[in-house]
Amino acid sequence: MLRRLLSPRSEAVYAALRIIAGLLFAFHGLQKVFGVMMEQQPPVGSQLWIGGVIEIVTGLLIAVGFLTVWAAFLASGTMAVAYLQFHWKFAFDGAFWPAVNKGELAVVYAFLFLYIACRGAGGASLDRK
Repeated sequence: MLRRLLSPRSEAVYAALRIIAGLLFAFHGLQKVFGVMMEQQPPVGSQLWIGGVIEIVTGLLIAVGFLTVWAAFLASGTMAVAYLQFHWKFAFDGAFWPAVNKGELAVVYAFLFLYIACRGAGGASLDRK
């Protein structure tokens, strides 16, 4: 019964998921590039700063649904690298777990954007037009 109620709304909910996730991702990039709500701004040209630029560009592309597959794939890879390099650090101790190394968001973004890359922009997107 619940499935029958929700199923007709799946495309609209997917569009909302893509738009909200893209905007939140772009905001994380704005934090890094411009130092918004951060203790310190990463140096221009640093790996963290470049990651922020990637987050802004891919986040906005995902949100509007333009070049979505490419943008989501790049965003997914960026988050996979972020998790491996900055959170997990290949530590096979207690820091292995995302709840301990504070990497849950990077893992969720990596898999969410991989899903979006596989599914495409869907409706309510510039790619659709």
